[in-house]
Amino acid sequence: MTGLRIGWVGLGAMGGPMARVAVEAGFEVTGFDVAADAVATLAAAGGRIAGSPAEAAQTADVLVLMVATPGQAEAVLFGDGGAASALRPGSIVLVMATVGDTAVRSWAERLADSDIAVVDAPVSGGVERAAAGELLVMVAGSEGEIARVRPLLDALAASAPVVGAESGDGQRMKLVNQLLCGVHIVAAAEALSFAEALGLDPRAAWEVVRQGAARSFMLDDRGARMLDEAPPVRSAVDIFVKDMGLVVEAAESAAHEPVLARAARTVFGTARDRGLGRRDDSAVIEIYRKL
Repeated sequence: MTGLRIGWVGLGAMGGPMARVAVEAGFEVTGFDVAADAVATLAAAGGRIAGSPAEAAQTADVLVLMVATPGQAEAVLFGDGGAASALRPGSIVLVMATVGDTAVRSWAERLADSDIAVVDAPVSGGVERAAAGELLVMVAGSEGEIARVRPLLDALAASAPVVGAESGDGQRMKLVNQLLCGVHIVAAAEALSFAEALGLDPRAAWEVVRQGAARSFMLDDRGARMLDEAPPVRSAVDIFVKDMGLVVEAAESAAHEPVLARAARTVFGTARDRGLGRRDDSAVIEIYRKL
């Protein structure tokens, strides 16, 4: 066991594999999730089970938040039975979810009154990289606090660059990442459905174009799932509705016109409105097929 005790809230498609990697690396991990099967999977891997966010936080040196939305994270920290009241002075909240810089700055200010620090460290890379401990983590915080969580970051990430000294800097960098990811998913859907409309075999088109200048991670990863009949849900459409909303909101606040981000947000929003919100985000190709 390492000396760092980890509380973990959020054991979904990304958080579950990440928590299990932490257990395999020797960390004492106590996890909570509203889904019983997610908690059971962590327990089977050697983690401990908490009955609430507060219980996960009670003995934690570091509390990891890997939930889906800013509202969920707010409830985890400050709702009934929330973790903030259970955290000890000197502990760290490691925000690894994509929740936007405004929320993280607010939490950092509120927790500072209790001598609890926030390290802002959203992740990118997908489920397979999460399970392999090969994520990109965009880290922001004070030098000393980052040093304390560095052993955990190194276990979870292939790369964990420091992108800023203040809470919110990591979230802003993640939004740059998500702008590209969201646009690339929609572009892959449009391109592969275009191949279908032209009478081409879309799988053959995918195999060809991914070898040239048009290749991208999202074309490789999501493109493959767009061509499968019932792909597993690794990142839901609802997640990108949320993320592209955060991107557009941040861009507007910075007086930057997010033309492509707006277009991608519209496609994801249309997919959600047509009942695909809980489907894998590769399902956006169905919007093009139905137009």
